[in-house]
Amino acid sequence: MARQSNTCAGNLAFLFALALIAARVPAEASEEQAKTVEFNVKPGGVVHTFSEGIGEYECSFTYASQGGTNEQWLMSVGLTDDNRLFSCSVWRPQGKSYLFFTQFKAELKGTKIEYANAYSQSAAGGQSDVPLKPEEFTIGESTVTHRDGKFSAQLSKLTVIGRTRKDEL
Repeated sequence: MARQSNTCAGNLAFLFALALIAARVPAEASEEQAKTVEFNVKPGGVVHTFSEGIGEYECSFTYASQGGTNEQWLMSVGLTDDNRLFSCSVWRPQGKSYLFFTQFKAELKGTKIEYANAYSQSAAGGQSDVPLKPEEFTIGESTVTHRDGKFSAQLSKLTVIGRTRKDEL
């Protein structure tokens, strides 16, 4: 069962996993084991999906939003060199998004989610991450999804870490 954590320990676990990925990826293999790409989050109420992957693992971010104009967002994906953990972060680098999200879903293919959290504000300009309330989203085996009627329409960051099937062998 996936865990949601708004505690310091949960955030430390996420940072530890990212540190493991960064520390275990040799410089010459970094393109294959980790990457960050830019994409535009487009308002208009239409459902959009952006995906990025490494090898057989993929992260997809599906959303619909209203208000304003396109925002530049980033997606980072990473895989430990032992292929046991795959991470995905989707965020607005400028901090808080001014768009209103009517829905969102992050999906990891080829993994089982071990940790996930969603934030209404991402750390930028001296501000800290502000997590969504636990009742605003659900964490499944392979997806993190908004909760109808509970989600406040504010999203600026998603973080998801999955254990790959390589770990089950």
